[in-house]
Amino acid sequence: MFHVEHSGEQRCGEDGLNLPQRLDPRGSTGKDEQRSYSLDGGDALLASHPREFCMSDHTEISPPSPSATGPGDDLPELRDPSVIPPPGPSEPAQPTQQPSVPPVEDAVAVEPDPTPQTRVIAVANQKGGVGKTTTTVNMGAALAEQDHRVLVIDLDPQGNATTGLGINFRVVDSTMYEVLVGGTPIDDCIEPTEVKGLFVAPAGLHLAGAEVELVNTFNREAKLRKALDEVRDQYDYILIDCPPSLGLLTVNGLVAATEVLVPIQCEYYALEGLAALSGNVELVRDNLNPTLRIRHIVMVMYDPRTKLGEQVVEEVRNHFGELVCRNMIPRAVKLSEAPSHGQPITVYASSSRGAVAYRELAREVSHGA
Repeated sequence: MFHVEHSGEQRCGEDGLNLPQRLDPRGSTGKDEQRSYSLDGGDALLASHPREFCMSDHTEISPPSPSATGPGDDLPELRDPSVIPPPGPSEPAQPTQQPSVPPVEDAVAVEPDPTPQTRVIAVANQKGGVGKTTTTVNMGAALAEQDHRVLVIDLDPQGNATTGLGINFRVVDSTMYEVLVGGTPIDDCIEPTEVKGLFVAPAGLHLAGAEVELVNTFNREAKLRKALDEVRDQYDYILIDCPPSLGLLTVNGLVAATEVLVPIQCEYYALEGLAALSGNVELVRDNLNPTLRIRHIVMVMYDPRTKLGEQVVEEVRNHFGELVCRNMIPRAVKLSEAPSHGQPITVYASSSRGAVAYRELAREVSHGA
């Protein structure tokens, strides 16, 4: 004999077997009832003669014990076992309820920082006369025309970037010398120019003695970087015109910068200077500024009529690849005349070849962030 435990009703067959309520053709009683079956050797008999058992009219129904606990505590109301309901029409199965998912618009989105990082570009080359100051001034003016706020920092004691933007360093209250040596806030020496959005921190002749005075100063290589922390978030671009040397002023410019732009004159001697500059950039990166990289190399004073110019450009492109800018600055008379008028080329001769070339260079540099 086997015994069948049922959480709802029990019935007895002709052979004394306890059977569950008859299932309808769908295999469900129409109620969400849970059943547990304990077979005691009779499973084979049920499997071989499933239809030979019928329900008796004298079935005794024993109500569940009041002391019973477990899943059978909530039992449905018992019915007359002699009344067997006819099978009803098939009912569609209830779909499984999926956990609710919040709509996309309710999710918390991580928004990017609305304030872009300021790009601090050091225009450096220890060789003189290769167009560092011309590139700094004219590219800064071209970036300002693109609605960027640009600050030009003149670290060259000659002060050519200062006079090239129409500022007389002899009449200003303070220069970069007072900032680096005297601790004057850099915001006190910044001067506006006639180009909207373009500002300059001027340099004077006293800056030539700054390298000697800073020798015994603590953290002397990071003086400019500390000064720029006060105004860094006020500008989109900060261009540093470095002097034609590898002294302490140039090191300050490289430590404060996030990237280096190297102008190269299309002549043979410029290649030798580039090799020395690359080695110094690596030294600064390894010891003082881990993020410093040479990002752009600009070919300036390019004359397509000469064979030498083409050979130098080809040599530099083969060695440095994508670091070399596509746009080259031609040799032009207007570029040489503009500083004498205290104006960038974009103001002095707006439609000249030099102005067009620097606008294209500024667009290439700004889009290559």
